Amino acid sequence: MQIDFISDTVCPWCFIGKRRLGRAMAMRPAISFDVRYRPFRLDPTIPKAGLERTAYLAAKFGKNGGIEDAQRVIAAEGAKDGIEFDFAAIHRAPNTLDSHRLIRWAAMTGAQDEVVERLFAAYFENGEDIGDIRVLADIADVCGMDGAQIADMLESDQDLTFVEREDQLAREMGVTGVPAMIFNNKAAISGAREPEVLVMVIDKALETATQSEA
Repeated sequence: MQIDFISDTVCPWCFIGKRRLGRAMAMRPAISFDVRYRPFRLDPTIPKAGLERTAYLAAKFGKNGGIEDAQRVIAAEGAKDGIEFDFAAIHRAPNTLDSHRLIRWAAMTGAQDEVVERLFAAYFENGEDIGDIRVLADIADVCGMDGAQIADMLESDQDLTFVEREDQLAREMGVTGVPAMIFNNKAAISGAREPEVLVMVIDKALETATQSEA
């Protein structure tokens, strides 16, 4: 079963959603899943070098925008799935275009799932700047890719327009928030839903596919 997982690498709910999807898939061991990670940029206006995160959040949500309360809720939800969010460690609001390019290239080596996982962990648990080419190259290396080659590719314009086009396509499909998941091109759901809910969608998509083949 193909699952298109539309997300951004700086979206905490996408990290939670990925973990929950993993638990849902484990509840259906007889199904062969093919998860494909698709780009969605929450804020394409962030410059390539990124921004200082505290000032960015204050400008976007206001100084009393309830950010700390929201982060406490996210951290509590993440803890249920083994995620140790450390928002205080995050100092940069990165442009995520390069991280999405890395994810695209990782699919060609079979390392996409691991790269996505490590990008989330690097940003949310370790406070690393995933807009930094050196950080992205290191993640590629750890995942069995050629980090030096990835750094060179990131210095170029390779696949920039492709990622931008996929991001735009998601918006044209009606995606306004992430994570969003499409199952077998038959059923879609948005938000970091509980595994039990995702399993119901998986079963429905499988049932729809079976009926269409009959």
